[in-house]
Amino acid sequence: MRVAAPVVCDEESRKTLERWGASRTQESRLVERARIVLGCLSGERNDQIAARMHLRPNTVSKWRRRFAEMGLAGLRDQPRSGKPATYDVGQLRTRILKQLEAPAPRGQSNWDGATLAHALGVSDDVVWRILSKEGISLQRMRSWCVSTDPEFAAKAADVVGLYLQPPVNAVVISVDEKPSVQAIERKTGYVQTANGKIVRGIKSTYKRHGTVNLFAALNVATGVIRSKTTQSKKRTDFESFMNEVVAEVPATQETHVILDNYSTHKNNDAWLAAHSNVHFHYTPTSASWLNQVEIWFGILTRKSLRGASFSSTQQLTQAITEFVNNYNQTATPFVWRKREVKGAQLRNTIVNLCN
Repeated sequence: MRVAAPVVCDEESRKTLERWGASRTQESRLVERARIVLGCLSGERNDQIAARMHLRPNTVSKWRRRFAEMGLAGLRDQPRSGKPATYDVGQLRTRILKQLEAPAPRGQSNWDGATLAHALGVSDDVVWRILSKEGISLQRMRSWCVSTDPEFAAKAADVVGLYLQPPVNAVVISVDEKPSVQAIERKTGYVQTANGKIVRGIKSTYKRHGTVNLFAALNVATGVIRSKTTQSKKRTDFESFMNEVVAEVPATQETHVILDNYSTHKNNDAWLAAHSNVHFHYTPTSASWLNQVEIWFGILTRKSLRGASFSSTQQLTQAITEFVNNYNQTATPFVWRKREVKGAQLRNTIVNLCN
């Protein structure tokens, strides 16, 4: 009578087997083999494991024997003979990176997989495999904005300091406006694409019903928003909105307001003189991303404005008001996580990033 190979393992190997056996990201054959060995370790016979896992008994026997002889390494596929590799991957990687630094084909602004493969005389598949392995995306783009303000460090430190360590007995407010929010009317709904996916459908033609200007003030400590829509964005509109914002702050507290360098935010000396407990702090030029209320404007756009249909500016204003009211019911402060911005982040060649 044939006797199954005895299977034993240390605690660390068992934990690895259990992790592989429960994994949803490991390759399926490795998950299956780990589960076979776990069954062996629990005392099951080969035929019992085969029946439970819907496998052939000789498959269970193979991986039991391989684990008994080589441990975890035995569950990996062994090198196989076969057709020699068509390309030297290392050399092809170097050729691809070098080609990406050359001008794109005439009439194209950048390289893509097909033109790279054609220029190098190789298949599209091998090009995409190497690009994927290197983490290179030829179509995705990211913009950047580096402030040239000579006082950038001091201004940025002032603003970020208000976020991270606000003054005692003071309120920090982040203020800005979203100009020319359009009331656009168009048909919307859902459509099914050729591959069966269901997506939002938006008619390409639309009717304009005017615009509104949106002022917003974010209480940095609570995340609560105060907003106001106006037909213009003049200095008088800005000061009127600020009157409403500071009216909610007790006279015993100071109010620190973070603003960008838009013209209506400047030259408000008379208003500031009448509100001696209010202090304006300006972000560096070309660095409005330091103003936290910009994050909220992005949320508003994604959840309330993008893809919507409004038959009038009144309907648009009502939608904004309702969104603000709902948002404030669960508002929480933003956690400041902006990474350090350096002009040297930009590299003019891919090779500099990949080596």
